[in-house]
Amino acid sequence: MRTIIKSILFISILLTLAVTTFPIDARPQSQDEEEKHSAYIALMDSADRACADENWRKAERFLIEALRLEPANPSNILLISNLGMVRFYDGRDSMAIATLNDAVEMAPNSTVVLQNRAKVLSAIGRHDEAYRDRGKIAELDSTNIGNLYLHAVAAIIRNDTVAIARDLRLMEAADPADIRIIKIRAQLLTSNGNYREALSPLNKIIESDPASEFFSMRALCNLMIGRLDEASEDISEGLLLDPTDGELYLYRALLNKFRYRDEESQKDARLAVELGIDPARAAPLLPKK
Repeated sequence: MRTIIKSILFISILLTLAVTTFPIDARPQSQDEEEKHSAYIALMDSADRACADENWRKAERFLIEALRLEPANPSNILLISNLGMVRFYDGRDSMAIATLNDAVEMAPNSTVVLQNRAKVLSAIGRHDEAYRDRGKIAELDSTNIGNLYLHAVAAIIRNDTVAIARDLRLMEAADPADIRIIKIRAQLLTSNGNYREALSPLNKIIESDPASEFFSMRALCNLMIGRLDEASEDISEGLLLDPTDGELYLYRALLNKFRYRDEESQKDARLAVELGIDPARAAPLLPKK
């Protein structure tokens, strides 16, 4: 099941509309225009409430009505972007991407629109395209640490050392105390096989953000340096937080393999695959066919 993000920037759009849609010297002059604009705002408010209720089809109808009511409104770019997100949350991936592509074509330098498209592209497995969108966002807004973090994570997977260094530099310039900087350093050390060195930043991360993914990373590091008891504790802690984390089951399978518990290892490896782990990663822990 997808993670549903109920807030899709409608509040910020309403604020933007209230201040910028009509400059002080260019506000609607006729009563008809004023009524139409009030209806436009009301439709967006209705769409916002429909999203809060996760009624995506209803939200879609309100957004389309708003777009038809004031087709020349400059804020429609954000409405079209939000329409794409509503369609994505409703499970219509192709339509969502087509809608977001339209929004990007209209506003190629809008970080909000690019961020929405990157989110959807990543969710549907089109990671290279999402990576490009996040790279462009980084060029447009070097202070967006959330985007820099996601771009850096993807850069580590691609071994794009130039991008990793740049993202870290920009993150440190924006906020040197941000915990995500330590997360990137830990992931970079882990991906390079520097498991012992990665333990220190991982300990700091878990102190401030004890999420299952970080227990998983520390479990791997402990496994790789032979600290099996510590790895076992990390796996147990992580599974308490998220019993559906396939990565943790994969590492427990490896732990059981190290402890010569082959039957338990194979059971965990199969469960890891059921929970979304690439079968190729679990294959070495399973009997050859």
